[in-house]
Amino acid sequence: MKQFKLLLFLICLLTSTFTASSAKALTMSNSNYILQMGNLNTAAGKPTGGDYKLGLTVGQTAPGLYTGTNYKVRAGFWYVRSIIPFAFSISETLIDFGTLSPTNPVTRTNTLTVSNGSANGYAVTASENHQLLVPASGALIPDTTCDNGTCTPTQSAVWTNTLTYGFGYRCTNVSGTDCATGFTVSTFYKQFAASPSAQTVMTGPNVGRNKQTQITYKVNISGAQAAGLYSNVIMYIATPTF
Repeated sequence: MKQFKLLLFLICLLTSTFTASSAKALTMSNSNYILQMGNLNTAAGKPTGGDYKLGLTVGQTAPGLYTGTNYKVRAGFWYVRSIIPFAFSISETLIDFGTLSPTNPVTRTNTLTVSNGSANGYAVTASENHQLLVPASGALIPDTTCDNGTCTPTQSAVWTNTLTYGFGYRCTNVSGTDCATGFTVSTFYKQFAASPSAQTVMTGPNVGRNKQTQITYKVNISGAQAAGLYSNVIMYIATPTF
């Protein structure tokens, strides 16, 4: 009798925040560069010369709220965030496959939901901390290579043969068309990338509310698979792009 649990943890990463209440100086640096900006606008800085010193800020043309009988216009970066705040959620964070039997594939699903108001879209990436593992014994259920042996984190392929073993996933569009490429055929699967690497599973170039995809997790074992409680962690990171 074989049993394992697959644990899914949610990480939501916001890269930028714009507000209308204030404008503050910004300095970004690391060991290779220093960027000094007077403001988050079209152009900003503090040019100086022998006879002058100038503080410069060039903002957006005519920002503000404009309304009429049949329209409402919100002009300015701050309105992008207020209209559709960035949000990311996972419907289930614990996936339990229960007791497995050889050559009887088992699937489970959960739903990823993204609301995105950033001008340049967003991306959700995924990675696994390791292959399905029994920590006490080191026994593994390997990542699937699909029926033709070509599945990778970036390459999908058909997985229908009950004699093809391992663990993999696929993405199905629920609301919108934001699944990563490679899943147009319902029998196509991929491997999860091994951390610290990650691969995009969901992405979109446009704003929108409640964009949803369904992730299907599939596992199949052989009769030689060692008994034990197998587990791993799948990490999802959602990032808006400004």
